[in-house]
Amino acid sequence: MLNAKIGKVGKVLVCGMKGVGKTALIEQLVYGHVNPETELHPTIEDIYVASVDTGRGGARETLRIYDTAGLQGEQQQLPRHYLQFPDAFVLVYDPMDPRSLDMLADIKTDIDKHKEKKEIPVVVLANVRARAAPNPVEKIMDRANIWCQRERIKHYTVNAMERPSLYEPFTSLCARLHPAQTKSTFPQLRQVMQNRQKSEA
Repeated sequence: MLNAKIGKVGKVLVCGMKGVGKTALIEQLVYGHVNPETELHPTIEDIYVASVDTGRGGARETLRIYDTAGLQGEQQQLPRHYLQFPDAFVLVYDPMDPRSLDMLADIKTDIDKHKEKKEIPVVVLANVRARAAPNPVEKIMDRANIWCQRERIKHYTVNAMERPSLYEPFTSLCARLHPAQTKSTFPQLRQVMQNRQKSEA
C-alpha cells in the first residue's frame, strides 16, 4: 500500500578485534545457517538488514547492521566515520583472548568522545566458542562484567553457533532504539486526539 507507515531504521555498528566472530554472529542472527564447517572470509565492510522482534506483542522493527573489518595491530581505533552515523554499537570480544576485551575499552572511549551528547546504546557480546569455559575464560568474563557495570552497558554471553543465544541482545537493543509509544498524560490532548480520530473515521 502506498500509505503504509515505514518506521525508522536503526543503524547498528558491530565492531571488535579481528577474528572474534563478528561476521559469524551476524550471519547466524540474520540467516541462521552458520555451523562449524561454514567458511567465512575476513570482512572489509558489509551491511545486513534484519527484521527484529521488539518483544512488544509481535511488533517488529528493522535494523541495518554494519559489519566492520576487525581491528588489529597498529589499527586499534575505529575510523572516525564509523563513530558518526550509528544509532547503536555492538562490541564483540573473544573471552579466550584478553586483548580483544582490552580493545573494547579503547573503542568505548572513542564512542563516548564522538557521541555529541546523545544517548547511544552500547551492548557487549562475549562470543564463547567452547561449551565448558576454562578457568582463564571465567577470569576474563569477570573482568568484562566489572567493566560493563562501571560503564553502565549490557553484557551478554553468546555463541555464534547457537542462534537462540543471539535473540536477547538484539531484541533488547531494538527495543531501546525503538521505545514503545506512551499515551499522553494530558487528558485534554488525549480527548482532542480521540475526537479527531472519530471524525476521520
